Order: sequence, then C-alpha cells, then structure tokens
Amino acid sequence: MVTIKEIEYGSLDALNKLYDELTGHPTKPQKLEAAFRSIQADSRYILLGAFVDGELLGSMMGIVCQDLVGECRPFMVIENVVVSSRSRRQGLGKKLIAALEAIAHERDCYYIMFVSGEKRKEAHIFYEAMGYREEKVEGYRKHLSSH
Repeated sequence: MVTIKEIEYGSLDALNKLYDELTGHPTKPQKLEAAFRSIQADSRYILLGAFVDGELLGSMMGIVCQDLVGECRPFMVIENVVVSSRSRRQGLGKKLIAALEAIAHERDCYYIMFVSGEKRKEAHIFYEAMGYREEKVEGYRKHLSSH
C-alpha cells in the first residue's frame, strides 16, 4: 500500500539512500539532519515521501515562494525529485506530484516550476505526462564554494 506523507526524522537514512541514487553520492548525515531540522521548522518547505508498506521509496520537496508582481500570489518550486530505481513506473511519482499540487492549490500558488537535467529524458517524458510543459527559457547556475 502506498502512503504519501511528510517525511519525518526517522526516515532520514532512507532519504539519504534515495538522494544517493539521485546525485550519485550520499549526503553527510550530520549535514542532512541539520538541514532537515531547518526546513522542518519552516512552513514554506514541504518534504513529501512515498512509502510502500512503510518503506520510503520516493521523495520530492516543494518550496513556496512569495511573488511581488501582478497579484502577488506565491508560486512553488519543486526540487530533489527521486523515486527508487526499483520502484519506478508504479505510480509513486504521480502520487507525489499530485500531493504537492494539492498543497500548491491550498496555498493559492499561481504556478509550479522546476528544472530537470538535460540528460534525464525518461523524467521529462514523465513530467510531460503529468501536464507540465517545457518552456523555452535559459537557465543559469553559479555554484558557490565556501572559503
């Protein structure tokens, strides 16, 4: 049975394993715990998990951002979308996105946006099947390093 719910502290090890699948390297547990505690205290962050029979097999994070133009409605940014490779094509991603979209509606978000790596073609097919459309924009990123 699939349950979509907010991720709790006890699932951080499983979450770290998912992030390892996503990025190719695990997050340092101490840093993950500190960041988790920070976002858990901030209602703008929604960290959802897809649990199958109690096991965390998918996750995504939504961040509600307040806009200052037009009607000044908030929008949502989605990050860190991952479903375990052994659980793909079973509807977990659809359920996670549907749950985040419901929260975005509840919070009166005007739109949802995210970026996806150029090489993640299977993910792009999934996103389009969920109603998301590619918008031709240029994306820029500058990685900042500490001293």
